Amino acid sequence: MNHQQQIERMTPAGAPARIGQGTAVEQSRAVAEVQAAIVVAQQCPRNIQAAVAEMRESCRQPYLADRAFFRFPRAGQTVSGASVHLARELARCWGNVQYGLVEMRRDDEYAQSEMQAFAWDVEKNSRNSSTFIVPHLRDTKKDGPVLLKELRDIYENNANNGARRVREAIFAILPPWFVEEAKDLCTQTLRDGGGKPLNLRVSEAIRAFEGIGVTADRIETKLGRKSGKWTDHDVAQLQVIFHSINRGEVAAEDEFPAPRVTADEITGGQQGEASEVRS
Repeated sequence: MNHQQQIERMTPAGAPARIGQGTAVEQSRAVAEVQAAIVVAQQCPRNIQAAVAEMRESCRQPYLADRAFFRFPRAGQTVSGASVHLARELARCWGNVQYGLVEMRRDDEYAQSEMQAFAWDVEKNSRNSSTFIVPHLRDTKKDGPVLLKELRDIYENNANNGARRVREAIFAILPPWFVEEAKDLCTQTLRDGGGKPLNLRVSEAIRAFEGIGVTADRIETKLGRKSGKWTDHDVAQLQVIFHSINRGEVAAEDEFPAPRVTADEITGGQQGEASEVRS
């Protein structure tokens, strides 16, 4: 067996027999980048006090607080928690943290992608990663799972599914006390409403929901009280729901079911009155 035959035997079917110059350069660059990140992290260790101060300042900003939480339906219930937007901001504040999402392999025959989400505290050498399969499908209420064929649709589907894993990877390497304080501060920022009076925030919330087809009485039904008795917590909750609806995480019909109409309401009570007359 000559040298060329040995190479062909060792090379997997469908794989190139040699590494191209571009691939070799990229591999070398990736190794050098990792080594440089470790050196920089050791030379410039994080200042925890400064990281906490920056986190607190960020969480006081309404822009971040509005995007700090998510909601989505699962098994007939609503799941909520801290969003990937908050996770990324906390990673920035904490410093010396790398994170990302990589498509390791795409299988068009089986319509799925093998993905990896990771987060790495370079300074402490603490790393969390997960490998998972993302089917090239999109769930729809009308037609059920729909196969994705366009490259853009597949890319967006992979990114949306991977964002949740990236979020969990980041939270796994950050100190729990750091994350919990950030969530509390974002919640407080939502309740404060940027210093606006409560009655003004209530009016703005009602107008915002009317813009997406949700009437005030449906909101009052969900909260269990009239708008005049809404609290800061109620308005903060409505903000989270509103942004989740706009992001497509939940549907307005799921959060605010339309009131059921009884037969008496349809007939205006005439049927009951006619029964009394006949009796």
